[in-house]
Amino acid sequence: MAATKKWADGVATIDVALVVVRTSTVEIALDTSNSVQVEAQMEESDPVQLIIKGKLIAQKGATSTLTGHQITLTDNVMTLDLIKILQGGSVTGTAEDNTLKYTPPVAGSTDKGEVFALDCYSAVYDASGQIVKYEKITYPNCQGVPVGFNTEDDTFRAPEYTINSAPKTGQAPYEITYVEELPISDYQTQQLNLMSSPGIMDNGQSTGMSAVGTSVATAGSTNVSTK
Repeated sequence: MAATKKWADGVATIDVALVVVRTSTVEIALDTSNSVQVEAQMEESDPVQLIIKGKLIAQKGATSTLTGHQITLTDNVMTLDLIKILQGGSVTGTAEDNTLKYTPPVAGSTDKGEVFALDCYSAVYDASGQIVKYEKITYPNCQGVPVGFNTEDDTFRAPEYTINSAPKTGQAPYEITYVEELPISDYQTQQLNLMSSPGIMDNGQSTGMSAVGTSVATAGSTNVSTK
């Protein structure tokens, strides 16, 4: 049977258009990220060679097994709700009345954050310079690692978050799909509903299912503004 011949169907993608972090109880949309670096995690086995008197008789090649991905997400604001998902702890209060507070897990705690899926959207352009659709890459079973914060004069903090993703047995390590539009309106509508509802806080914690995370842009050591 002759092989099927076809032109390659290439897709030109650019930009971090949107990042969505999805747990079983909340979804956080980030439109402030500008870099998502992904490194495949491989388990390597060494080749086995049979060499007799300097002559290669036979060999079994090395094998590489994909075990997951390490994702480095760079944001340009502090999103406390995201940090809580990545490393656990609690977020209380609100930015509006300057009572916003994040408390990480105490020493010896078993709180390691939550398992989540990460959706990374990139724009797809055509020859006319128009966005025609968006690429969506989903990484399953993500878990964050403890976060550190650097502060520098005259430089807005750009936190980097390290995330490990690993598939379950029989599950693909990632999935690529395409959508016509970003789901921004879903999160904007939910955020407005949360802000206008008098009962959105339960003991100081947000109870919304989908929202844009509470973000803080920080420069140097004195200038703090809320978004």
